[in-house]
Amino acid sequence: MMPEGGVSVVVIGYNDAAHLAEAVDSACGQGDAVREVIAVDDCSTDDSPRLLDRLAAREPRLRVVRRTVNSGGCGTPRNEGLELATAPYVLFLDSDDVLPPGAVRALLRAAEAHDADVAGGLCVRRELPGGRELPWQRELYAKERTLGEPSALPRIAADTLCVNKLYRTEFLRAHAIRFPPGRYLYEDFVFTARVLAARPRMVLVPDRVYVWHVRRDERRRSLSLDRDGVENWRARVRAHRQAVAELSGQPRLVRAARAAFLDRGLRMYVRELPRHDPSYQHAWWDLTRAYLTAFAPGDVAAAVAPARTAAAVVRNALAPRDLGRLRDLVSKPSRLLPPYARDEAGSPVWAADLPGVSLARLERTPMDRLPLAVDAILKPAARGSRLRLRLHELYGRVEDAGPVAVQAALVHRDTGRVVQRRSASLAAGPTPGTWTASLRLRLTELEAGTWDVWLMLAFADGTTRTTRPRALPSSGHLRRTAVPSRRHGLVLIHPYATHSAALALRVAPGARGMGDVVRRKVGRWVGAG
Repeated sequence: MMPEGGVSVVVIGYNDAAHLAEAVDSACGQGDAVREVIAVDDCSTDDSPRLLDRLAAREPRLRVVRRTVNSGGCGTPRNEGLELATAPYVLFLDSDDVLPPGAVRALLRAAEAHDADVAGGLCVRRELPGGRELPWQRELYAKERTLGEPSALPRIAADTLCVNKLYRTEFLRAHAIRFPPGRYLYEDFVFTARVLAARPRMVLVPDRVYVWHVRRDERRRSLSLDRDGVENWRARVRAHRQAVAELSGQPRLVRAARAAFLDRGLRMYVRELPRHDPSYQHAWWDLTRAYLTAFAPGDVAAAVAPARTAAAVVRNALAPRDLGRLRDLVSKPSRLLPPYARDEAGSPVWAADLPGVSLARLERTPMDRLPLAVDAILKPAARGSRLRLRLHELYGRVEDAGPVAVQAALVHRDTGRVVQRRSASLAAGPTPGTWTASLRLRLTELEAGTWDVWLMLAFADGTTRTTRPRALPSSGHLRRTAVPSRRHGLVLIHPYATHSAALALRVAPGARGMGDVVRRKVGRWVGAG
């Protein structure tokens, strides 16, 4: 017999038979907290329909809905699942993600205990195939708390996800809250804004309630990850503009939503601008300048400093410029490359011909948050690879602090393991306003995988700054090198620049490891053909 209370889990999918069963099983595995699982297949042409039939044959709580026409997005199938939900609460799940054990019970317990219309929990982004997990909006879910209405915690507007939350079904229906239908990218933005605009009573819990799988290597990327064309950014701006309109009656949420747009959306796309062609860059710049005119000064001031500066450059420059400097500025950690210009009054500015973009804050920023820039060249070698570093001045702050030493460490991208902490003294470089150091690393001892390079700079005044060095693109050393190794015979080492221009390296020990690299490259080449 079906339980009277509980949760309806709406699973949506389109041509995703490879992952669908895992998603459905994760929902059914939540125990009796789940009354039903409604799987809405958006007219798939792969094995998804047959797979769902097999799953439904062994799971009585699974209801299968087959659309006869593909909707082109996520909103329509979610809306259809919501209409069919019979439980007091509803939760949404995408076919390529999973619910961790106990997720539904944790959300349902909190919602019932606090009589909440919405219960939210921690979502983690899991990078595949490596498995590295990054918490989403961790600070919002650091502890359990209740909100009489969303404006009691304005930064809740920054969490635009719909899938890490449990909703009272009647609340959504009473306020006619639905997703934008059809092919509408970033439908979460609008749906979440509509929920917040209805002023629900909310409870937030620190439990992990959703695992968002990010599969960047697969041929069919999710709609939000397919950012090759400017239409993706256009869709993001449209959705955010609509979300802000939905929140128009709550100015504190509007300000938080706009600040979040700068902190996340603007920074993410600015990091990618240098790799696009000029036509994309100009279209993106024009679209962004037009949208930023709607932002009040307080909206921009509420964002973090790198986002504020990037927004100011876009608003003040008529055409794309300084894209490499902007990319480094909005990276994490932030780096500001020379030149370091000043206006006629001697105050720091972005550029001499752009004095309206002030950088005066840098004269007051604590050293551990300054966007210090360090260039790096890594030369793999059998008897010890050489890492050469060059630290740049920043409006006199570096010289005043007195650079003393630098420590380098390698951090495994997937496991977080930290190895090979090496230190060296910083000395005045051959170019005024620079300091240099050289460290020896034993790269042939590293395990397979991707390694990020991190630095800790130490100064005579006792301050420190942790950052990542920038890989010099013109150094000629960003290429694969086979290095002899006593342990592995050969190790393939590939220093490269990440999307944010930071230095990282891929390591493939032994003939087998190099064979895997070759097979992956051939596979990508064949797939592209």
